[in-house]
Amino acid sequence: MPENVDIATRLQEVVLRVRAAEKRFGREPGSVQILPVSKTRPSEDIERVACAGFSAFGESYLQEAQAKITALANTRLTHPDLEWHFIGPIQSNKTQTIANLFHWVHSVDREKIARRLNEQRPENLPPLNICLQVNISGEKSKSGIQPSALFELASSIAELSRLRLRGLMAIPAPSTDFEKQRDAFRAIHEMFDSLNTKLDGSGVVMDTLSMGMSNDLEAAIAEGSTMVRIGTDIFGPRNYPPDTT
Repeated sequence: MPENVDIATRLQEVVLRVRAAEKRFGREPGSVQILPVSKTRPSEDIERVACAGFSAFGESYLQEAQAKITALANTRLTHPDLEWHFIGPIQSNKTQTIANLFHWVHSVDREKIARRLNEQRPENLPPLNICLQVNISGEKSKSGIQPSALFELASSIAELSRLRLRGLMAIPAPSTDFEKQRDAFRAIHEMFDSLNTKLDGSGVVMDTLSMGMSNDLEAAIAEGSTMVRIGTDIFGPRNYPPDTT
């Protein structure tokens, strides 16, 4: 899409694309949530998307996100229910701020991080929604737990009262081959189903598959994604600042 296309047009194109994929692959209309990923974008851009009816936003850089969440808190009369999803790698010294500010965390891959989020989640807030990030492609450069360790981590989180385990998140290795994209997402869905079966009786029933981005959302929807994380195709090309952590 050309760089000079406005956000409203980009957003409409993404919605049409997602709904077309739902229809193509036999999914229920509206069953796939679009999560606009607003990292590196100013608060004004988030407001434009919120005015189009979106209330949930994904952020990866805590310092930047904290400033935007604070700024947009003053617009609650206009946008009363903004929901914030942290989707980036988590450092131990960031957990308290994340536990206080966010509604969802998609990138938990260690028990230490889960326990810190649980301990630091304020009692006056509902439990923090958690997705476990799986390193499905085994890439050393990517965060995420190895599939073989998934059940142990999920079982530990199921015992933490201030967290609610919702599902899995993954970012497969990039590919332009549609069938290879589907293979990776299918593997994640199979892990999701297997984990739900193993957790039967624990009180945890996962309902979220956070998978698919601008370049592979159709393949993700074909394989059961319930939430696609879309940044560039909504907000346009990003300009990364020198330090956005």
